[in-house]
Amino acid sequence: MTKPVHSETSPIPNAGIGLILALGVTQVAGYGALYYAFAVLAPSMTKSLGWAPEWTYGGFALGLLAGGFAAPLAGRLIDRFGTRRMMSLGCVLASLSLLALSKAEGLISYYAAMIALEVVSTLVLYDAAFTALTQAHGANARQAISKLTLIGGFASTLFWPLTTALLAQADWRAIYQIYAVGYLLLALPLHVMLLPRGASLHAAKPSQSAGATTGDGYLVGSARQRAFVLLAVAFSLQGFVVSAMSVHMLALLQGFGFSAALAVTLGAMVGPSQVTGRLIEMLFGTTVPPVTTAWVSGALMPLGFFLLAVGGSTVALAGLFAIAYGVSMGLSSIVRGTVPLQLFGPAGYGAMLGKLSAPGLVIRAAAPLGFAVMMERAGLPASTAVLVALSGAAALSLLLLARTARS
Repeated sequence: MTKPVHSETSPIPNAGIGLILALGVTQVAGYGALYYAFAVLAPSMTKSLGWAPEWTYGGFALGLLAGGFAAPLAGRLIDRFGTRRMMSLGCVLASLSLLALSKAEGLISYYAAMIALEVVSTLVLYDAAFTALTQAHGANARQAISKLTLIGGFASTLFWPLTTALLAQADWRAIYQIYAVGYLLLALPLHVMLLPRGASLHAAKPSQSAGATTGDGYLVGSARQRAFVLLAVAFSLQGFVVSAMSVHMLALLQGFGFSAALAVTLGAMVGPSQVTGRLIEMLFGTTVPPVTTAWVSGALMPLGFFLLAVGGSTVALAGLFAIAYGVSMGLSSIVRGTVPLQLFGPAGYGAMLGKLSAPGLVIRAAAPLGFAVMMERAGLPASTAVLVALSGAAALSLLLLARTARS
């Protein structure tokens, strides 16, 4: 039976709402510019560069693969040097990568820019931000993580319509240049001024114990290994679905017969649904173990895709899909930060998140291109069935994880 998690050290002073708001702003801008904009700009990029869509999505996939390989190293660097240094450096490098992407003219320059972009993203997006909050709050970071993801849920809601509107006035190159400059000017000062100054307070190795848990309730031995595998499997399978949907959700919805405008509207519902799920968790979930939140959120994702599959072009069921998927995504973002903290503790937290990301790097990287080919070759019903199956398997892994944590 896992015990309540207790802080191992005193929190860093002045690590309250200001830090959360700063990270919230930089996560919205970061995910919007580095991730969500691609879903809107990819068709224009394909047309401009004059090649098949597979090459465009292939570059994105290769970048995700490289980012997966880089994640464990990024986590160790953040643990060692602190989030202020590494996220500030990451912000500069991410902006330069966006500028390089905007200048890409051929396959080599495009792929190089995409790889650079996804590698440096590991220094500035959620895993890094969760580590910043853990460095500031120790084992009591759950509420801070929930508040951060509450703000971060607005990224897709803001940047899909914003990028669509900008695309009506400018080409994809100019948009990426705008985002590069805007992200640097917005995020760098916040990282420099408000992130924890030192390296992690919890970079020591996890303590050893003859039993299944340490005195603080953290898993060790075979129980820790089993929990790690189940969590890595769940994150990987959900990662495939989320990675595919981040690029193809609008195309998927249009495939079900919805107009482009209605697809954007339905897609934009995901963001508020994420925020709603996170708000509910923040207000009422403090007494619920994170592993319980994990399997409940996991179950909502296959439910949403099932409703979309059976509903066809029914707007109401498509709306329910967007809500269920959004709530699941919203809660799973919290789960990504809180479950490892509950089960494994704050020691070496950044490196642990990197290791959890690594096993699924291939499946997540293959998702955009693989799902594009799947929709073209196998058709919409089969492709949607795969999403139901993968997200359902992830939910099952999280349910087994909850049982492991209680044993």
